[in-house]
Amino acid sequence: MPALDIPSITQKLLAAKEATGVTFAELEKLVGRDEVWIASVFYRQASASEEEASKIVSALGLGPDIASELMACPLKGLGPVVPTDPLIYRFYEIMQVYGMPIKEVVHEKFGDGIMSAIDFTLDVEKEEDPKGDRVKVIMNGKFLPYKKW
Repeated sequence: MPALDIPSITQKLLAAKEATGVTFAELEKLVGRDEVWIASVFYRQASASEEEASKIVSALGLGPDIASELMACPLKGLGPVVPTDPLIYRFYEIMQVYGMPIKEVVHEKFGDGIMSAIDFTLDVEKEEDPKGDRVKVIMNGKFLPYKKW
């Protein structure tokens, strides 16, 4: 199975991030946007405003040519291939196992509809635990009921 094709701009951004030692949490404070959203700009899953792009490239020591690419509307999604990266695959696996149960519980609580991935936030937190630290992922999306016509 082919590996995830990382865009060249993403590779440049990640290399600059590593070279400067800047973290996504530091970029969050600088840009005024969540660290997960900023990472999604790096991976071209979101587009930045001119001001946001300028702050990102400035913090990474990159030029305006990169900033203009960050402002372009991206082509979203990983593609039709099942992800092979173990961390990304676990989210895929979670949806395979718990997707239908989550759907049933959402429908029971809200009715027939979906959770928006547009009016949406995602936070990743570290929860310390003596048995091993925990990854806490919080997805928060607006409920969109299906319309009847």
